[in-house]
Amino acid sequence: MKIFVINAGSSSLKYQLIDMATEEVMAKGLCERIGIEGSKLTHKPTGKNPFEAEKPMPSHTDAIKMVLDALCDKDHGVISSLSEISAVGHRVVHGGETFSCSTIINEDVKRALEICSEFAPLHNPANLIGINAIEEAMGKDVPQVGVFDTAFHQTMPSKAFMYGIPYKYYEKDKIRRYGFHGTSHRFVSGEAAKFFGKPIEELKIITVHLGNGSSVAAVKYGKVIDTSMGFTPLAGMLMGTRCGCIDPAIIPILMDKYNMSTSDVNNMMNKDSGVYGISGVSSDFRDLAVAASEGNKRAQLALDMFTYQTKSYIAAYAAAMGGVDAIVFTAGIGENSPSIREAAVEDMEFMGIKIDKDKNQIRGTVDVTAPDSKTKILVIPTNEELMIAKDTLQLIDNK
Repeated sequence: MKIFVINAGSSSLKYQLIDMATEEVMAKGLCERIGIEGSKLTHKPTGKNPFEAEKPMPSHTDAIKMVLDALCDKDHGVISSLSEISAVGHRVVHGGETFSCSTIINEDVKRALEICSEFAPLHNPANLIGINAIEEAMGKDVPQVGVFDTAFHQTMPSKAFMYGIPYKYYEKDKIRRYGFHGTSHRFVSGEAAKFFGKPIEELKIITVHLGNGSSVAAVKYGKVIDTSMGFTPLAGMLMGTRCGCIDPAIIPILMDKYNMSTSDVNNMMNKDSGVYGISGVSSDFRDLAVAASEGNKRAQLALDMFTYQTKSYIAAYAAAMGGVDAIVFTAGIGENSPSIREAAVEDMEFMGIKIDKDKNQIRGTVDVTAPDSKTKILVIPTNEELMIAKDTLQLIDNK
């Protein structure tokens, strides 16, 4: 059985075709600049040479048709016909309180996603476009499944997800903490349980997803009890270009002093802040590391702020769970930056947390725990696409 996994953005489309018999990626790729001049498809079939094509893609439907043609192409394709694709799994950013688990997509689900678009105006409409484009290109008989970034966090208790504003705004507008990166947190916490050889229901795990967007989650006995992102992915820790949590009184002060509109301040917090705003150098942590090594104090400050905040969340969530069995680093920075991992758990020996500096240099899935550490420290590469494919397979099998 082959599952087609799609992550549709406003002007992009990432995809993978996964053979679920082996869980191996048959092909993956990216459509860029959809609806914009200079549209491009980059297609990477496993075992064959990559293929690139620059061709107009006025819509996501055009992009998906290009991808499907590439998958079936006699030279760089990996399947003989579209009938080999059993189902399509979609990453959907926001499911609100409506979706606490992955679900088969129908007209009712699509209407619910439109309502949730209020919470994720940059993401959910693009996800819906991808769903409709697949339906148009492949027909309504092909099952489609939505896998939600917010779903894994729906187990949070109200004391963790409520904000200290008048309760009527939760009742009327559903303003609360939702959390994101849920598919990643679910995948790596499950992999950590496999490492221990124990049911996840017996473990306390802190999952640390560090990338251009970063979040930390407290997974107690298989359920999230708290997470760092909030009503939107802007909240939580300092990120690439996002400010993370700040005193909300800063916003009206800046708006009044600099005559900023709501759009201006929203762009400032999402696109001009974070380690980029602090360093003035880059949102890429590799660039920051180089600049800091050359004596750039603002670049070093940005890195210090990032690791300090990561450490603060780890400590807070260990307290919230009454202890921790494992800390799991994942995503682009969490998987590939030994220095950030080391700094994020530095001086935490008093909590029984200590990293092995030599093991920490090893790439891939690795146990970097020091021999005298009471808490395991693991590096586990995330695989959101495989998680989406697994959910899709399970749902269509049970249909």
